[in-house]
Amino acid sequence: MSNVMRQKMANTIRFLAADMVQAANSGHPGAPMGLADIAVVLSEHLNHNPKNPSWLNRDRLVFSGGHATGLIYALYYLWGYGLEVEDLKNFRQLDSKTPGHPEFGHTAGIEITTGPLGQGIANAVGFSMASKFVGAQVNSETAELIDHNVYCLCGDGDLEEGISYEACSIAGHNKLDNLILIYDSNRITIEGSTDLSISENIRMRFESQAWDVLECDGHDFDAIDAALTTAKTNKKPTLIIANTVIAKGAGKLEGSHHAHGAPLGAEIIAEAKLACGFDANKSFQVDEDVMIRFRCAIEKGDFLEREWIHRQKTVPLMEQNEALIALENHDFSRIEYPTFDKADATRNTNGKIMNAIARAVPSFLGGSADLSPSNKTNLENMGVYPKGRNIYFGIREHAMASITNAIALYGPLLPFSATFFVFSDYLKPAARIAALTGIQQFFIWTHDSIGVGEDGPTHQPIEHLSQFRSLPNFYVWRPADGAENVEAWKTALTMRKSPSAFVCSRQNLALLPHAKKGSASQGGYLLASDEAATITLMASGSEVELALKVKEALSAKGEKVNVVSVPCYDLFIEQEESYIDSIIKPETKKVAIEAARGLEWYKLADRVIGMDSFGASAPAEELFDKFGFTVENILQKIK
Repeated sequence: MSNVMRQKMANTIRFLAADMVQAANSGHPGAPMGLADIAVVLSEHLNHNPKNPSWLNRDRLVFSGGHATGLIYALYYLWGYGLEVEDLKNFRQLDSKTPGHPEFGHTAGIEITTGPLGQGIANAVGFSMASKFVGAQVNSETAELIDHNVYCLCGDGDLEEGISYEACSIAGHNKLDNLILIYDSNRITIEGSTDLSISENIRMRFESQAWDVLECDGHDFDAIDAALTTAKTNKKPTLIIANTVIAKGAGKLEGSHHAHGAPLGAEIIAEAKLACGFDANKSFQVDEDVMIRFRCAIEKGDFLEREWIHRQKTVPLMEQNEALIALENHDFSRIEYPTFDKADATRNTNGKIMNAIARAVPSFLGGSADLSPSNKTNLENMGVYPKGRNIYFGIREHAMASITNAIALYGPLLPFSATFFVFSDYLKPAARIAALTGIQQFFIWTHDSIGVGEDGPTHQPIEHLSQFRSLPNFYVWRPADGAENVEAWKTALTMRKSPSAFVCSRQNLALLPHAKKGSASQGGYLLASDEAATITLMASGSEVELALKVKEALSAKGEKVNVVSVPCYDLFIEQEESYIDSIIKPETKKVAIEAARGLEWYKLADRVIGMDSFGASAPAEELFDKFGFTVENILQKIK
């Protein structure tokens, strides 16, 4: 393709983005205009099928700088993903297909929800890691089913975020040679020049992390093409430093930080269009010759997918195709769940359950942030990533969770990530994206309360249950024994559009009696009951055993008491009101007991016995006594 045509295509993208932001009176024109030339050349390299955005062997394209939606939606409109001009005109408007930041499942073609800077880089690493795992299961030395690339566009802000260090480190360590990170190096942030805040040598940083580094003029079509061509043949992940000018083509605002996050203004847009030979009075202009070239993506992508499907049916790949079908077929009926006949820590029972799942479901994989011996998340005899199913994330909680989000969205895989519950703080942004997007990731968080003991208040989660229970579409399971743990997993595996967290104890917990009414799969159930009860005790996890002991003491005094176990508060409060009332009798005095902040319990309880301070360093038994989680103290408070 001639560079004259490429220039016209790039300017079309520039002005579509500028028009979108101007029409909305809101948005970010600078990055899309600076990246337009790169986007045109990338279009020539990208293997994707607008007719089938879920084709497994497509190249993945992640926009880590999610604010550049003017570029994103312009491309998906031009490529033929179903957006119309009216959608571009409704940019950032209520219920439009073109929201302010890209949202997976909302706009066709968007691979993952981005916007919080840096997470997209980790997502791209996750897509690449997923492809390497699936490839290790289904490719052979002579034939490959999975051979696509992963591209990611990022900016200065993405690379300043700490998660980018974590993610790029693990990418280099795992030699993810199909990962190409395109760095829009325009040296501008919202506050001005990047000289105000950063002076590191980006090339040396990435080379030290075992990446190949290329550099080009981000407005020279041939240089961009050469860099992408080289990157696709490299044996390491590749960073392309593309030196660009923010708001390229925007007249006096070209190169200015004022073009980052505000409309350019009608006058400047008109002058810019006129200078490029566009109609200064026409908005959302796409000439036919430009549209024809972009829409070639449909025919090319359809051909590539058909060729891939044909490959699967050839003799060299028939066995590999069977392996792929096995990954895609999540047959949970094959899981032989363990049973438990003695007191045990729920981190232990959880580990046994996970191993049972892994034996039956070949797509179940994951790892811990350097804590698998403590989290009990090692999948026994399952090998090490990429050929095996144990991923060693290292001490990189935020990257781990964002990587796992992408592994979950890759296609056939069911991933988990694990750490201590208190360190869920480090990965909260990724957990939030999982909930917002509806990603089925399984978070394993052990050492769930002051029961951590001697490690002290820095390692004892207090506010964390409340924090994650307040997150919409996020299900926190805190099982009180192995049987509840099994029910938690059975339920979570069916929740295809929601993440689940398993919050597990370090200390042993006693076996519970059988349910009187309801089940753990409904989030809460009646565990012990008296006719004409006047008090209901509610608890989760380790405090359920305590609630049963309090009931025993109250019964000795002639009180009628019900005990309710609530392993998943989020799921329980979603039940029909009639079910909740049948479990927690409205006429009773309701007391919640939990070794955490517990403010959310006031939705159900008259009184909450929880933590009003941070913990302390001492053996767990002494801490439960110190902070009032004893039969005697709870009896006094109930009295």
